[in-house]
Amino acid sequence: MNTATLALVGDRSPHVVSHTRVPVLLDALAARDRLVLDAYWISSEDAAAEGAVRGFDAVWVLPGSPYRSEAGVLAAVRTAREEGIPFLGTCGGFQHALLEYARNVCGLTRVAHAENDPDAEDPLIEPLACSLVGHEAAVAVEPDSLAASVIGSARTVERYFCAYGPTRHLDTLRAHGLRFSGHDEDGRVRMAELPGHPFFLASLFQPELAGDGSRPHPMIRALARAAVEHAASRTAARPV
Repeated sequence: MNTATLALVGDRSPHVVSHTRVPVLLDALAARDRLVLDAYWISSEDAAAEGAVRGFDAVWVLPGSPYRSEAGVLAAVRTAREEGIPFLGTCGGFQHALLEYARNVCGLTRVAHAENDPDAEDPLIEPLACSLVGHEAAVAVEPDSLAASVIGSARTVERYFCAYGPTRHLDTLRAHGLRFSGHDEDGRVRMAELPGHPFFLASLFQPELAGDGSRPHPMIRALARAAVEHAASRTAARPV
């Protein structure tokens, strides 16, 4: 078996369907793909501690926003981004990955998430014109992208449970190196990735809700493989 450690960042709740799927997905990864992830839940408040996710082989920021600590989630994203730790952000994780990048890479220090700060003057993440809560919708995947290599198709139909999305400063994020690799049929951003990072992928949809969980979505399998590769590289780098 191939093993690695995984930080599950979010405020765990039995009322968030994606959270209840995690044990099923981990079991399926071990049984079907022989990828064993030793997973630890880290609340958004605990994630605010210095180095909370440092030392893990992968970080997955799960849905469930608004998080109790926006700062904690942003800290986890930043650590994964800056230290080359494989990262997956889904739904709220996607939103906060963009927020972290805008503030710390693009210098847009005043941008906000409207769910956390409804009166913000410059919301990067705003209420969607049409709520995607409980919807399925098609996503067009950009060719020659990490998303395309992971999903293996130019088009995929995915499940959402979200009422907020990115609307502003997208050109600035692009100019600073973030790639938007998935769009809906109206051209709105639904996936993002960071070229040059070992594995950094985020989606507004929730791949953890695909099927019944017995066959993990390709994005989740790809995160698991990246985690195992990260663990192997760390082992190889240790002095003997």
